[in-house]
Amino acid sequence: MKNVNTIHSVNKPNGKGFIRIIKATHCSYKGVIAAWQHESAFRQELIMSIILLPFAVVLSSSISHLFLLISSLVFILFAEIINSALEALADAVTLDHNILIGRAKDMGSAAVFIALGLFSAVWGYAIYSYSF
Repeated sequence: MKNVNTIHSVNKPNGKGFIRIIKATHCSYKGVIAAWQHESAFRQELIMSIILLPFAVVLSSSISHLFLLISSLVFILFAEIINSALEALADAVTLDHNILIGRAKDMGSAAVFIALGLFSAVWGYAIYSYSF
C-alpha cells in the first residue's frame, strides 16, 4: 500500500512552495483569459466594471464605502466565473438533458443574479445618497 504522503504529492501537478504559487497564478490567468474569450456575459460585466470604477470614486463617501462599491463589482465577476466554470464542466459531462446538471446550471445563474442584486442595492444607495 502506498504512503498517503506519496499519493498526495503525486496528485499535486503544480508542485509545492513558491513554484506552486507561480504555477497557480498562471492557471488563474488562463482562467480569466478563457472567461474573456468564451463568455460574453463576463466580457460585458468586466467592461461595465471598468467603466463604473471612476464613478465609484466620485460616489463614495469614505474609503470603506469605496471598498464596498468596488467589491460589489468584483463579486459580479467572481459569480460569473464560477457560473461559467459550472456550465463548462456540465457541458463537458453531457449535452443531453439531465435534471441535476440543469439544477447546477440554474444555481450558478442564481449566484450571478444575487451578485447583480447586491450590486444594484449598493450602487442604488450610493447614487441616492450622492443625489440627495
